[in-house]
Amino acid sequence: MENAISANGISKHFGQLKAVDNVSFNVHEGEIFGLLGPNGAGKTTTIKMLTTLIPMTSGSAVVAGYGVKKSQNDVRKRIGIIFQDPSLDDELTGWENLEFHAILYKIGKQKRTDKINEVLKLVELEDKKDILIKDYSGGMKRRLEIARGLIHEPKVLFLDEPTVGLDPQTRRKIWDYIKKLNETHGTTVILTTHYIEEADYLCNRVAFVDHGKLVALDTPENLKDKLGGDVVSVQVNGKTEDFKKLFKKHAWVKTISGHDGSVDLTVKEGEKKIPEIVDIARKAGIGIGGISLHKPSLEDVFIYYTGKAIREEEAQGWRGIIRAARAKHR
Repeated sequence: MENAISANGISKHFGQLKAVDNVSFNVHEGEIFGLLGPNGAGKTTTIKMLTTLIPMTSGSAVVAGYGVKKSQNDVRKRIGIIFQDPSLDDELTGWENLEFHAILYKIGKQKRTDKINEVLKLVELEDKKDILIKDYSGGMKRRLEIARGLIHEPKVLFLDEPTVGLDPQTRRKIWDYIKKLNETHGTTVILTTHYIEEADYLCNRVAFVDHGKLVALDTPENLKDKLGGDVVSVQVNGKTEDFKKLFKKHAWVKTISGHDGSVDLTVKEGEKKIPEIVDIARKAGIGIGGISLHKPSLEDVFIYYTGKAIREEEAQGWRGIIRAARAKHR
């Protein structure tokens, strides 16, 4: 299987801050590949290096058959990028935004018209093409940005947090557009996200990124299978560490992790084990405020590898970056 992207030990340091730390992975041609992790984990920085927007501190990468360091223009011609922040011109119509982008890529007039009509149809905005962008909804803007990213027929499409800030219904529509362009055009897609359900729904393979490092990579199914059972979540009345120590000695507990004042135990046949878990805790004098059972999710796997849920890390990631920036300018 050919690789659309090969990243080999890429790193990016901002002073003492290691935003990306020796990361390696391959993205196969025609797949949807996700970088999943909290804000501040290094996902966007990784994308910026692969798209030639910022230089690497160390390492190397090949994108669409060209070295990122030596052949920047060749890479840029073969990729599409949709940034996290909006980048459309509000004073132009949808059609005008697409046409301006096509002209920048030196696409001839007839082909330009055909491609604009094609991508507008893909994202279902044909009837909105003559409306000014300032009158578009957030979801419409995102769809038009996807259309714009496809105008020049890129080999690889980079999506940085493609659905951040959108309502759940619009988010699901964007997912369907991404899947559709991947299936109908064979476009390789690499996206960053901190939405667990987005990575699970869209991606053929997912890489977990935490504190600048890649900590796990596989298909969503294989990642979840690695936990080896059901997840029993226990809300502990007291110190979670005492509860964890109590159950670490039991061989039938496959994995154990704590977060948000609760403890997750991965066990076989979780339904049958719940009464035993309650009884063991009661005999040890540990109170239980609640207990639930579910099949492993990518969130459970992320907790297993990092010890924290992504939602716990959201504010912490940005606070770390802000502190580092302040320290640099003191």
